[in-house]
Amino acid sequence: MVIELTKRQEQILQIVKDEGPITGEHIADRLHLTRATLRPDLSILTMSGYLEARPRVGYFYAGRPASSVISERLHKLLVNDYKAVPIVVSESASAYDAIVTLFLEDVGTLFVVNQKGYLAGVISRKDLLRASLGNKTLEDVPVSIIMSRMPNIITCAPEETLYAAAKKLIDFQIDSLPVVRPSEEDPKQMELTGRVTKTTIAKAFVELGSEPKV
Repeated sequence: MVIELTKRQEQILQIVKDEGPITGEHIADRLHLTRATLRPDLSILTMSGYLEARPRVGYFYAGRPASSVISERLHKLLVNDYKAVPIVVSESASAYDAIVTLFLEDVGTLFVVNQKGYLAGVISRKDLLRASLGNKTLEDVPVSIIMSRMPNIITCAPEETLYAAAKKLIDFQIDSLPVVRPSEEDPKQMELTGRVTKTTIAKAFVELGSEPKV
């Protein structure tokens, strides 16, 4: 968990950066406060890794905690920069066609589009498995019958952070998110621009960990 610093804690950090090593008494003097008033702030900054304290010397600036740096970088990754090409089927396709597409493309989720190319629904492996368990001929079952429909679909936007998309995958226990934006012609319709999957998140995580340390 990343600690959000108060304004006073940020002031303390700046003083230590500029004048460290510096004692708690001198920090208190700079802020026109008592040492006792600052004690909780100094404890938080020390325990969270921002400051180091040495007896009879004072406080040193230790740099930002790794957790803070990682969190900031994660929140800068955008869906638009990592989204993959969506695998789609038409609303008129059969369940059999969807199963074939699923295996040929080696994906777990298909996105269903209507005649105008707008997102109409989502169909998963579970949906297709459920349909195949019956005695119906899959060639005669349209995907529109078994898919999850708009607006009951969890989506994400290109400008969202990858962190927000990953949280949706976890919170709603799904494997894939359609990346959408409102159509200029009809804002109620959603244009499908990509997909974000658990694999997308894993690749971004590996890429983040592979960046050279500075």
